[in-house]
Amino acid sequence: MSLPATVIPLPQPVLLPVEGSAEAFPVRRVYCVGRNYADHAIEMGHDPNREPPFFFQKNPDNLFAGKDFPYPPLSNDVHFEVECVLALKAGGADISAEKALDCIYGYGVGIDFTRRDLQAEAKKLGRPWELAKAFEHSAPVSALVPASRLGHPVSGRVWLDVNGVRKQEGDLNQMIWKVPEIIAELSKLFVLAPGDVIMTGTPSGVAAINKGDSISCGVDGIATLSLKVV
Repeated sequence: MSLPATVIPLPQPVLLPVEGSAEAFPVRRVYCVGRNYADHAIEMGHDPNREPPFFFQKNPDNLFAGKDFPYPPLSNDVHFEVECVLALKAGGADISAEKALDCIYGYGVGIDFTRRDLQAEAKKLGRPWELAKAFEHSAPVSALVPASRLGHPVSGRVWLDVNGVRKQEGDLNQMIWKVPEIIAELSKLFVLAPGDVIMTGTPSGVAAINKGDSISCGVDGIATLSLKVV
């Protein structure tokens, strides 16, 4: 069935590259897990003990696969947060942890850039974080690697370097809420669907960037990503 004519041009779909394929992954929604590594929870001033996971969203068009990250306006304190990224090929509501891995299409690595000064102000005022998190180009991501090729990693070094200096390093096995649990808990709050992307949290070591910085990051056994702050 053909689509009706639209009063303005249809938005361009958000498509992520797939490693080794000419086909792309279409993005529907982007979910992020907050404070999912104990050391990062501590450095942000929170209790690292296991509590219900904290979720927020970015916009699909915040994701990009470019090589340059444009420093955003209205902030003087932009922080990097390297994260393992997963992409869903199936979804639903109230998905069990035992069946959650069956929903995953593939994995990658990404950075949740955060306007930390705007986030701090929002926290102080009890307001949402969108101004700090969901801005243009705030989530660069690598090409996705299908789970059919690499399986479902439960360990692997998560790292980020700035100008060749190691800033963040952790391991997937340090996540407070593991991938199946993240999907299960998130599906209690939202009906998940094919095309959803989940950023799974960051290890400790987050810090500010400056224009001209070169950033490299990765999840060992999955993917790497490099970019320049412009």
